[in-house]
Amino acid sequence: MRILALDSSGLVASVAIVAREGKEAVTVAEYTINYKKTHSQTLLPMLDEIVKMTELDLNEIDGIAVAAGPGSFTGLRIGSATAKGLGLALGKPLIHVPTLEGLACNLWGTDRVICPILDARRGQVYAGIYEFDGDDLKIIEEQMAIDIGELGERLKSLGRPVIFLGDGVPVHRDALTESIMAGYDIAFAPANMNRQRAASVGSLAIRYYQAGRIETAARHKPDYLRVSQAERERAEKESAVKKRAAYRKDNLQ
Repeated sequence: MRILALDSSGLVASVAIVAREGKEAVTVAEYTINYKKTHSQTLLPMLDEIVKMTELDLNEIDGIAVAAGPGSFTGLRIGSATAKGLGLALGKPLIHVPTLEGLACNLWGTDRVICPILDARRGQVYAGIYEFDGDDLKIIEEQMAIDIGELGERLKSLGRPVIFLGDGVPVHRDALTESIMAGYDIAFAPANMNRQRAASVGSLAIRYYQAGRIETAARHKPDYLRVSQAERERAEKESAVKKRAAYRKDNLQ
């Protein structure tokens, strides 16, 4: 079995080919870049390079895994469009992998509670809470948009050591260490394991594929979890217009 995996849900763009050999998921190739270019500039060239280097016939893959959110709205749209286009062209199923579950798999096998956090701004993070039971990733709390303080309270209620990772760590590390989780046993993933990796998405996708958790390219949609800033601003403007119209109407009566 071979899975093509894509992750453009954050600042990092990552493409991987992951194969199942016996009971193990093996990374055949992975290309990850964290640089000042948009995913629309990097994702397809990275895929093309991996295909050339591994002499892979894309018709031979079994499915296409995509980190499906939450994350950057633009990044998710690019990843989704790329996966859907490939799925339709190749006639292959998509494996919808929640971004935070893929991130949690960077720390496969840890005995700590895993809490990936992505910066959602305005004091919020996209977060999920996970643990490993033997070789299986278990969900303690599904991914969510949540205030960082409330997330801390939920983690403290578990009474267990926690490890954080994700692009929300640099933003909230001091607050977590000095106030929110002060006095609790917390740790942070090393820099090389802290960001999205397509190989982790692909490894998890193999398990999902075998469990029948696949979808057609036509049915795939990203998990945004909340509306975009542009949609929020539009809603605020529409609300303001309605309030002004109601005010004028009341004062003309």
